[in-house]
Amino acid sequence: MRPEDIIELLRATPFGSFRVYLSDGATYDVLHPDMAIVQRSKVTVAVPGPEGPDGPAERTVNCSLMHITRTELLNGASRGA
Repeated sequence: MRPEDIIELLRATPFGSFRVYLSDGATYDVLHPDMAIVQRSKVTVAVPGPEGPDGPAERTVNCSLMHITRTELLNGASRGA
């Protein structure tokens, strides 16, 4: 996937929460545009702690763009890589 594809999702107005699917089967939800940082070859996703997306992140996960197989809006729409 290209960095521009993720940036487009993060900048959408209104923002729509989305799920990132990785080639190893892992998934990560981006519930707020501040929960992801896009770099040239990876996306860093903040994993919410017990307080949810409005509280501090529990941890971050680095997702290689070449291992993102697709993204899916949490309302059901899908985008392939």
